Amino acid sequence: MIEVKNITKSFDEKTILYNVDAQFHAGKTNLIIGQSGSGKTVLMKSIVGLVKPEKGEILYNGRDLMKMTPDQIKDLRKEIGMLFQGSALFDYETVLGNVMFPLVMFTEMTQAEMRDRALFCLERVNLKGADRKYPSELSGGMQKRVAIARAIALNPKYLFCDEPNSGLDPKTSILIDELLRDITHEYQMTTIINTHDMNSVLGIGENIIFLNKGHKEWVGDMSQIYTSDNQALNDFVFATDLFQEVKNFLISQK
Repeated sequence: MIEVKNITKSFDEKTILYNVDAQFHAGKTNLIIGQSGSGKTVLMKSIVGLVKPEKGEILYNGRDLMKMTPDQIKDLRKEIGMLFQGSALFDYETVLGNVMFPLVMFTEMTQAEMRDRALFCLERVNLKGADRKYPSELSGGMQKRVAIARAIALNPKYLFCDEPNSGLDPKTSILIDELLRDITHEYQMTTIINTHDMNSVLGIGENIIFLNKGHKEWVGDMSQIYTSDNQALNDFVFATDLFQEVKNFLISQK
């Protein structure tokens, strides 16, 4: 589990996060949502350690990131998997080489052990047999699955995903969502997903943190979101007529 307590972060005297408190649970898909400029990206970067808040605590199972030494942070990195918005695969490396990269960087495995682990991860994301291909030979959805395989190669306790469905068609997005949910449950990871995709929110949002102008405004799950009386949340989630009609229909069935 990851907890953040009273996180405040500013840039150039402009406050982005105001005393944010949140809990991100192991074995659940934890989603951070909000409009552009709401602070969700800064919150995720703060949790990972890419930016340092002015005050607050960031607790990894009780260990405060804000008080860690460089060596302790380096050790923590071995427990973290990252899925970047654009997949961030190395074009010059094969699929296998991409998945093996964190193993080369952070473990003392033999070449054979690293290969076996990478092949296992590729099979887990349904890419068996794709190990010799290059990223340019894959579809966007397949590239995303390679990135997921790389992110779980170290068997992380914590998985961070930045807009995992960016650039994907709706059908592929659903497949990625389901894959992230399944591996989260299977490995009991603390998975944190930064997203503006409402299909993800309503499909796999087991713990949803809604930020509005740097403030945490609402916490709940994908079922509770339909009956929320938070106006800012409703305006964000049900901005389109279709989602508003779905909400009205579900409420009418109660």
